[in-house]
Amino acid sequence: MAGSAPTAGEYIVHHLGHLTNTGKPQSAIIDFSVINLDTLFWSVSLGLLTIFVLWLAARKATSGVPGRFQGLVEMVVELVEDQSKGIVHGNRTFIAPLALTVFVWIVFMNAMDLIPVDLIPMGWGQLALALGLVNDSHDAYMRVVATADLNGAMGMALGVLALMLYYNIKIKGIGGFVHELFCAPFGSHPALWLPNLGLNIIEFVAKTVSLGMRLFGNMYAGELVFMLIALLGATATTFGFIGHIIAGSVWAIFHILIVLLQAFIFMMLTLVYIGQAHEGH
Repeated sequence: MAGSAPTAGEYIVHHLGHLTNTGKPQSAIIDFSVINLDTLFWSVSLGLLTIFVLWLAARKATSGVPGRFQGLVEMVVELVEDQSKGIVHGNRTFIAPLALTVFVWIVFMNAMDLIPVDLIPMGWGQLALALGLVNDSHDAYMRVVATADLNGAMGMALGVLALMLYYNIKIKGIGGFVHELFCAPFGSHPALWLPNLGLNIIEFVAKTVSLGMRLFGNMYAGELVFMLIALLGATATTFGFIGHIIAGSVWAIFHILIVLLQAFIFMMLTLVYIGQAHEGH
């Protein structure tokens, strides 16, 4: 790609490449021998930002008339609290704050998709070139939407799976949980133990996979649309420039809904799955 403008295919492939521990872009969606450093960096950084924002809101909270920032945070807190109260029938001392953190964290990660697609990757390319990390800025890779990486989305889904198992054991005890695995939903007859266990394992796997894939699929598709719109602006024509501005603005406004909706869905399903762990078949 050095010395000549990339084709449309090369442009998209380059933007879909990850900064990895091997120094080469990841060629497969999931490769356990490769660590996507950009996904780790942005997810951890935005996680710390989430903690800071929530801490700042708690620190500045007053009993008087709230300001805009406090009012916004209180609205989100009340939303999450109402949802958790209706879904989880038990102690929500940890669960409600967890749901709030998950919602805000995913909103921040999803919102990175609203930054112009070339802004951060081009800046990183120039920085990597100046630091001598690469010989050409096109050899530097940086994806900023951690939720558009299947590894990141599935990692969060696995975290929810761990919470499901934890609360199943905590609420029902090891014996009660094992009994439910083998005796529900068909009955406790020994001939039904294996079908019950198989169905319960499939249920846990399906919940985890669908939770991660739903978030990944929507954010990955949104990221691709932004790249296609950026290509429209690169045609160096009046039509392309005007079309880029209009299409980019319309899609960005619509994508705000996707950013919030996907975070809300992930949070709600997390509450539902943890709530189910508090109940027996």
